[in-house]
Amino acid sequence: MIKQGDKLPDASFQHLTNDGMGTPTTAELFAGKKVILFAVPGAFTPTCSETHLPGYVVNADKLKAKGVDSIICLAVNDAFVMKAWGEVQNADEVIMLADGDAAFTKALGLDMDTATFGGVRSQRYAMLVDDCVVTQLNIEQPKQFEVSKAETILALLK
Repeated sequence: MIKQGDKLPDASFQHLTNDGMGTPTTAELFAGKKVILFAVPGAFTPTCSETHLPGYVVNADKLKAKGVDSIICLAVNDAFVMKAWGEVQNADEVIMLADGDAAFTKALGLDMDTATFGGVRSQRYAMLVDDCVVTQLNIEQPKQFEVSKAETILALLK
């Protein structure tokens, strides 16, 4: 499992915008930048939609004022679902990134099998990444939502 001080694995993602489908890489998203990456078990699911993503939407300006270059929401969903979810949530300041085949999530060692809920999904977590290196990693315990919320990450930023 990835830990603080580790470099993110090389990966490609899917990112759908009004300009079309993109396939940004880890290097393109994280190299030379301070990034908050948070992951959710699934788009449009209760905790993810009611509190997790909205917390980052509401606090985006405060997070960026603390030196964060970008905020990324990752889920093991397809890019079409991530784009639609971002639009419903008014997540203009958040990059809605799809890890459709869970390759990145598995490379991090943060995957979980939810069986009939949706199969392989991501654990809920938030990390601070500075130039591709994980400087803070907050992984939620199952069925918990404390350490990965925007307010917790905001308090960690200097």
